[in-house]
Amino acid sequence: MDVLKRNPPGSASPEKILEILLELFNEQHTAKQKTVSHKTRHDRAVYLRRFLKDLRSRAGFATLPDPRNLGGRHIQATADLWRKDQLAAATIQTYLSFLRGLAHWIGKPGMVLPPVAYGLSPSQYKRQEVAQRDRSWTGAGIDIDPLIAEICAKDRYVGAALRLIRAFGLRRKEAVMMRPHACVVPFEATGLPMERRKADKYLWVRQGSKGGRPRFVPIETQMQHEALAFAQQVAAMAKAHLSDPSRTLKQNLNHFSYMLRVFGLSLAERGATGHGLRHEVLVDVWRRQTGTEPPVRDGERPPVEIANAARQEIAEIAGHARKRAAGAYIGSARAAGQRKEPGTQRARAGIATQPTAPPER
Repeated sequence: MDVLKRNPPGSASPEKILEILLELFNEQHTAKQKTVSHKTRHDRAVYLRRFLKDLRSRAGFATLPDPRNLGGRHIQATADLWRKDQLAAATIQTYLSFLRGLAHWIGKPGMVLPPVAYGLSPSQYKRQEVAQRDRSWTGAGIDIDPLIAEICAKDRYVGAALRLIRAFGLRRKEAVMMRPHACVVPFEATGLPMERRKADKYLWVRQGSKGGRPRFVPIETQMQHEALAFAQQVAAMAKAHLSDPSRTLKQNLNHFSYMLRVFGLSLAERGATGHGLRHEVLVDVWRRQTGTEPPVRDGERPPVEIANAARQEIAEIAGHARKRAAGAYIGSARAAGQRKEPGTQRARAGIATQPTAPPER
């Protein structure tokens, strides 16, 4: 704090003051007594630097304010830029969180208001937490195993990572950072209670996980055993990661995404992304647990107890803390009902529905 006192407003550039604030506070969580991940620190610092720069270059402020003198008009101008740029709701929520953190750092915790106060509509700032369509590779008509085999032949590191995603439902970063030798552990090493035992060995997933939360995924199926065996061949050393050692982590992550684009794995080309393979696995969990297709595929609704158990299983395998996170992969019965009856909400509101013309061919 002394360093800020030695640099009162006007005595140093706004950019320098922001760097001091980042040095002092960027490790801290905005709401909890804990530190945040390296990714959050990096993303927050990158955004706050751009935020300050945009106030002058895009928002029309002739004088760049000292960060400690920021106020509501600066946040409003920034929200106007988000609307103009048509940012995704999830991005807006993230940026608001970063700005709230900055407000706390400068002693103005109430400076950042709810998004509606800046003229943003719910559709612009509310995340879709429930899948509205089937994002799996099967849903996009992709023949999964032959495609992964092609990718393996082209790049064994990316192919091995995809096979792990296919077998365990990992995220991209979790797969790329996986140590396929060191992260296979016996059940006794997991700390899980005996009544939850499903296999003799488990895959320990921690590096690259969201929020650094560790989880243990049982190694049960032939597909899982084969994917691990291939990954261990690719990462030959006992502590090696499943990524090209000649590249940095960032380069490996970028290369992974590049290779998927080479094989047409994008929404524009095939209607599915690499993340859709994770959806594939979690949809399969639902089908195996309930015997029905998931809501996002308009499947029949299973008994509540079975559905809740399946959602809990999906959340645990995916590495989420809350059961409701399963909806991001399998959808919800309510959303499925709205798809089946598109006129229901309009009818309830007293709005006449008109037949729609067939789409142009």
